[in-house]
Amino acid sequence: MNLLRCLLLMLAFMLALAPRQARADDPFAGMGGSFDETKHAIEALALSGDKQAQPAIAALQDGKLFIAADKSLWIKTDAGTLNARTGEAGAAPGGLKPVKKNNAVREAANSALGSLTLFSADRATRAKAAEAVFKSRDPSALPALGRALDKEGDAGVRAIMEQARAAARLAAGETPDADKIAAIATLRARGDLEASSLLAGVTAGSPEVLKAAADAGAAIARVQQLWTLAQGVFYGLSLGSVLLLAAAGLAITFGVMGVINMAHGEMVMLGAYTTFVVQQAVQTYAPGIAGAGLFIAIPMAFLVSGAVGVAIERLLIRFLYGRPLETLLATWGLSLVLQQAVRSLFGASNRDVTTPAWMSGATMWGGLTITYNRLYIIIFAAVVLAALMAALRFTALGLQMRAVTQNRRMAAAMGIRTPWIDALTFGLGSGVAGMAGVALSQIDNVSPNLGQGYIIDSFMVVVFGGVGNLWGTLVSALTLGIANKFLEPLAGAVLAKILVLVLLILFIQRKPRGLFPLKGRAVEA
Repeated sequence: MNLLRCLLLMLAFMLALAPRQARADDPFAGMGGSFDETKHAIEALALSGDKQAQPAIAALQDGKLFIAADKSLWIKTDAGTLNARTGEAGAAPGGLKPVKKNNAVREAANSALGSLTLFSADRATRAKAAEAVFKSRDPSALPALGRALDKEGDAGVRAIMEQARAAARLAAGETPDADKIAAIATLRARGDLEASSLLAGVTAGSPEVLKAAADAGAAIARVQQLWTLAQGVFYGLSLGSVLLLAAAGLAITFGVMGVINMAHGEMVMLGAYTTFVVQQAVQTYAPGIAGAGLFIAIPMAFLVSGAVGVAIERLLIRFLYGRPLETLLATWGLSLVLQQAVRSLFGASNRDVTTPAWMSGATMWGGLTITYNRLYIIIFAAVVLAALMAALRFTALGLQMRAVTQNRRMAAAMGIRTPWIDALTFGLGSGVAGMAGVALSQIDNVSPNLGQGYIIDSFMVVVFGGVGNLWGTLVSALTLGIANKFLEPLAGAVLAKILVLVLLILFIQRKPRGLFPLKGRAVEA
């Protein structure tokens, strides 16, 4: 009796091993059986290197893999049926049934496809697959990663594959300490938050492994602090560029002409609404060039805001020169009139200005996230400032503006029409503010109150940099922008502005004429 029982147990054991032996010879064996057999068949296919592995598993994932009564596997397509083992078209036998799936089978299929695409001919596909394995940390992908690394010739993709293998090794239960320490070194070289999270999960192992993980985590934390600092500088530069665009025109009207123009923010607002109108017109009448609408809006905003600026100077400001208090009150009242006029024309609600496709999105540079819209605003601000400086230095209008600024009577005696120079100067400053509105329409709400959020900051920039000095305006705008962005996380947006204002007041107490004060006859005048 005992002998018979032993024989039965041996027979059962051999039958249990039979499917595994078949699988070793045929990776498709077991597919379409129980959920567990299908899962093991998927894993065997992923490791087999069979050219039909990827189409078969993809078909299973999409619900297009069927098993016939004779256990053959078929893939249904729009054109007919394909033999899953050979990939050849043919007539499937009767009794086709879909291969059943559960969550374990789906997870195995996803992991297997990620491993199989490691051998794709397309570089981007291989890199994406390696990154997927890194995020899944699936130890079952280690054999496929090893074969892929042996064949990989691209240095960039190879680095991602090595990082994926390091993540999988740390997640595997039985990994030698030497391999774990090498994996930790690879993750340390990667140096991002995901690598830090993986290293933080290393809580078991030898003292050497734990020390290596702790040291690598601390090193990554230091690197991340530097990237955070760089991110703050980038955001500060983008805010500083916005302030520079808003304040550059004010540096002319206030700094050069001495006019306290409280309606300067409304010139910015007019530029933003001009962008909205131009965009609507382009989308209606020339949708084929919708992406270039912003390039049309820039000169249009300059012309519209500049024309309004000339009209303001001719109809209001020229009667108030030398009377700063009356100028302030008059331009403040004018700002309210312009806001109400825009409300009457466009309504009080925000207007949607679409960001072009080439300004949308972001890119990663190391640990730094660079958004395209802010990057283009930084470039645009630099171009506007360079063009403004060139116009003031190399054009006839710039020469006459500097002459009137330094000595109005002598300039008039030399035949310069000083009243028109005043009007054109005011128009130039207003036009630059209009171009600032084009940039702001891409990162802020276009509303009648748009300019009010930047008028005080613009005056702060001009006073801090030195009245009438464009270089000072550049330095002060970037300084205040970066200071704001570093103070905001510590004190909040409102308190940060208050702290910047207090620091600015203390600075003006020591240097009343700003960072770069004007010298010579311009100051005497």
